Amino acid sequence: MPTRAFRIAYDGTGYYGFQRQPDVPTVEDAVFDALRGLGALASDADKPDGYAAAGRTDAGVSALAQTVALAVPEWLTPRAFNAELPADIRAWAAGDASEAFHATHDAASRTYTYHLYAPPNLADAGDTAGIAGEHAVDDARFRAACEALSGSHDFHNLTPDDHNTERAPTLEASRDGDYLVVTVTASGFARELVRRLVSLARDVATGAEPLAKIDRTFGSDPLPGHEGIAPAPPEPLVLAAVDYPDLEFAVDEEAAASARAIFERRRIDRRTGSRVAGQIADGVR
Repeated sequence: MPTRAFRIAYDGTGYYGFQRQPDVPTVEDAVFDALRGLGALASDADKPDGYAAAGRTDAGVSALAQTVALAVPEWLTPRAFNAELPADIRAWAAGDASEAFHATHDAASRTYTYHLYAPPNLADAGDTAGIAGEHAVDDARFRAACEALSGSHDFHNLTPDDHNTERAPTLEASRDGDYLVVTVTASGFARELVRRLVSLARDVATGAEPLAKIDRTFGSDPLPGHEGIAPAPPEPLVLAAVDYPDLEFAVDEEAAASARAIFERRRIDRRTGSRVAGQIADGVR
C-alpha cells in the first residue's frame, strides 16, 4: 500500500495528549480506532505499517497541522478518514510520500503558537485592578525575553527530559488586544519546552523575574526547586505548522470545509460561554 501523510487538526482539550496511554482517551487512539472502523487497520494490529507522527502534543494541547504518515489503501482520503474520526479531530489535507518517509524524523521544523492572556501594562494610567492587572506585562520586556531565549542553548532547566535538551528555538511575540501571540519555531522540542519558555518570558515581562534569570537558566547547574519554571497551561497552545521540504500536501476541500464548520461552531460555543461567565463575574457584587 502507498505511504500517505495526513494533516490533522484537533481540539486537544478533551484528550490526554496525542500519544497513546493506558486507560485514558488520546488523539492517537482515536486515529487508530478510525482506521480500524474503516478496515484500514486490522483489529489485532498494534499500529499501521510505516506509521509515525510529527509530534507528541501534551494533554490539553491542540493542533492545526499535526501530521501522521502511514501505509494506507489508495481510497483513504481525508474526507474518508473523517467519516470515522470524532468531530473534534479532522483530517483536512494529504500528500503521497515515499516508503522511506518518516513523519517525525523528516520534519525540518515545527511551529507552535501560544495565546497568552497578557494585557499591556497600563500601570502609568492607574489601570492595574483585578485579574487584568495580575496578568499585565511589559511588551518590551517580553520581547527582550523572547530574544534572549532564542538561539542554540541547553534547555535542561526548562524540560523534564534528562537528555537531548540542546535546542535552537526562535521566539516571536505579537500583540493582539489583551493577548500576546507567541510563536515558537525549532527543528524539534523537548517535553514541555514551549510552555516553560512562555512561562519564563511572562515572568520576566511582569517583573516577577529579572532578565538575568534566563542566563541562570542556561547554566550547567540545575535550578533549585524554588527557582524552577513551571509550564504555562496547555490549553492555549497549538501545533500550528510542520514543514517537510520534499512533501506537498493537497487540501481536500470537502474535508477542510467540514473542519472549518466544526471549529467555527466551537468558537461560537466558547464565546457564548465567555459571555455567561462574564455576566456572573460582573454581577457578583
